[in-house]
Amino acid sequence: MVASKSQVERIGLKHGAGGRAMRALIEDVFLGLGAPVDGIGLSALDDGAAIRFGDRWIVITTDSHVVHPVFFPGGDIGRLSISGTVNDLAMMGATEPLGLTCAVVIEEGFPRQELETIRDSMKQACDEAGRPSSPATPR
Repeated sequence: MVASKSQVERIGLKHGAGGRAMRALIEDVFLGLGAPVDGIGLSALDDGAAIRFGDRWIVITTDSHVVHPVFFPGGDIGRLSISGTVNDLAMMGATEPLGLTCAVVIEEGFPRQELETIRDSMKQACDEAGRPSSPATPR
């Protein structure tokens, strides 16, 4: 089998940047995954899915980010992730957020105190987006 022009042996940062390389990777690897939905699914290559629920639509998206450094001028990875998710929902036409999804990728050895700082930033961004976060349940 001849490899397509967009197939690569190793994934690079450009494959997560939202551009042509990312789109080609999604088309090559993930397109066709899952069952068709009554709405807008993966095949539309949008930043989320819109699924019919009665006479309304549920818009779903999840963002995850890997950035270095995780703290930067004006924010951190937590604020970036919530803001990215809210932006994706808005671009899909969502107007009343019912909730926000979250994907967390944590490197082994990451300081817990910094993770809690990021969590607090995420909570603040949720509140600003009009979807108050529920308090964490202690374990």
